[in-house]
Amino acid sequence: MRVVIDEERCSGHGRCYVLAPAVFDDDDDGKPVVLVTADLDDEQLAAARIAVNNCPESAISLAD
Repeated sequence: MRVVIDEERCSGHGRCYVLAPAVFDDDDDGKPVVLVTADLDDEQLAAARIAVNNCPESAISLAD
């Protein structure tokens, strides 16, 4: 599984990089960037799912 961010939906609340700092970071504009470009390991996947479920804009998804 990989993480996908819909940049048009994201408004930069920052919950993803607060909840899953091993998967996300923020750029200079406060928008999230995905740190893991390969398939997520089990721990990263669990953290990413928390971020997906807590994104106010539903801008984060998981893809195969």
